[in-house]
Amino acid sequence: MSDAPKPGRHRMSSPWLKRHRKRLIGGAVVLLSLTPLVFMNTAGAATALPPQPGNFTGYGFDACTAPSSETMDVWLRTSPYRAAGIYIGGVSRGCAQPNLTADWVREQVNRGWRLFPLYVGPQASCTKATKKNLIDNSAAASQGTAAATDAVNQARALGLSQQSVLIYDMEAYDSTDATCKAGVLAFMGAWSARLHDLGYFSGYYSSAGSGIADQVAVYNKPGYVRPDYVDFARWDTKATTSDAVIPSGYWSPNRRMKQFVGGHVETFGGVSINIDSDYLDFRLLPGATRSDWTRNGWSDVVALTKSTGNLFAYPGNGSYVTDSQRMSIAGSKGGMDQLVRMDLNRDGIPDLITRHRKTGAVYLYPGLSNGKLGTRKQLYKDQRKLREFTAIGDFNRDGYQDLLAQQISNGDLYLYPGVKGAKFGTRKIVAYGNWSDRTEFTGAGDFNRDGYQDLVVKEIKTGALYLYRGKSGGFQARVKIGSASGLRDVLGAGDFDRDGYTDLIAVQASTGHLFLARGNGKTLSAWVRISTGYKGRSPLL
Repeated sequence: MSDAPKPGRHRMSSPWLKRHRKRLIGGAVVLLSLTPLVFMNTAGAATALPPQPGNFTGYGFDACTAPSSETMDVWLRTSPYRAAGIYIGGVSRGCAQPNLTADWVREQVNRGWRLFPLYVGPQASCTKATKKNLIDNSAAASQGTAAATDAVNQARALGLSQQSVLIYDMEAYDSTDATCKAGVLAFMGAWSARLHDLGYFSGYYSSAGSGIADQVAVYNKPGYVRPDYVDFARWDTKATTSDAVIPSGYWSPNRRMKQFVGGHVETFGGVSINIDSDYLDFRLLPGATRSDWTRNGWSDVVALTKSTGNLFAYPGNGSYVTDSQRMSIAGSKGGMDQLVRMDLNRDGIPDLITRHRKTGAVYLYPGLSNGKLGTRKQLYKDQRKLREFTAIGDFNRDGYQDLLAQQISNGDLYLYPGVKGAKFGTRKIVAYGNWSDRTEFTGAGDFNRDGYQDLVVKEIKTGALYLYRGKSGGFQARVKIGSASGLRDVLGAGDFDRDGYTDLIAVQASTGHLFLARGNGKTLSAWVRISTGYKGRSPLL
């Protein structure tokens, strides 16, 4: 592997593909139809392109200048490559892009190419490359935010939709320089956070021995917003996404790309391009639809301010929750003693289900596209006989969102199935017995990924958290998955970090700090702090 500096994803001579071209053509793994894809609406007008590169495993290349449309057509028919890197912007971008337009992007995607956008902004202050635009370590975070904002503007101008992966190109640098390394990490954390805020995924290209190794070191650092995908350079001619530097559980599955050969000239169909060779294994990260009030793909926290009764959504970005961009949802909800959010009317926008403390009346407040609530609809006159209202997802798997609630008189647990017309049907018992020794009921989504919705409950005496795995008509035997001792308002947060597993959020009662425990399908990770200021906020939903 070479850790040498590269002018915009290095160019170097290599005979490797000359020796192995026949093997590549015969053995490329491309999970993609080669039939040109045309995305049109019923009126014949072009629609938004799908996120790039989307779901793709196979060979790709990147060239400093986007090739002409004619060249792309020839290579699609004659080369093993089906993905292409495009340099969409950045102050350190090295080549002019006369071909790179929105029309060019649409034409290539419609033909069948997958594109991976690259952005070359300020480089590390200790970079090994010859760059004039460097990170100011004292202002690295603000620079990262600005770069991400510009990258999204460039992506939008080219027709690259939200959920596309925008890859930051950070050339090799001296990671023994602590100040420089800290600047890179701050820059990249801010880059990722801003992209999440704007609905795009964060990618990061660097040398396996410097930039990638430093990201590995902070992979689990509380509060750090790591990139969603990595693109690492190791020029060992091996087309694989495994690497000794990257632990097997990091950016896995399907979130890696490797540049396995540096700059060299290849010829297909009589047309030559100077390229780097890449191997991609990308899949779109699952959206956090369960808890995404802001509708940017990432789980949020909705909380009631107890002093005012006002309800706010606090946006998450996969690593923390921020107050600075909170969204006002509604006021005057302080008289409600049960609040849950669920998409009861199936319009793709979370709704609010509440119960009035004094009367027991249960209402539906439909969520609106602007993040506010619509006119309420009464569902029940008096449900004071119930406690622990819990949004449990589509528990009976009929396509409608369902509600759990416990009968106070006998402790039995009932399912209130969602039905057509944004209401609940006849209730059905799903668990018998007195659960008075348990609290903090929360829907955990499909925690163990077996196709059924699951329930998490806290045992009052011990603080232990138990998972009740869903099954047809009820629950399986409980399994201990962690502890919530000292924590309140345990909330099923959906897939907060979008790694394919659902997670939990809770408030530390003594401090009001907000904590996250990541799920892995079997248990929970240690709780990590992701925000502060929740001492006067309850409940979470």
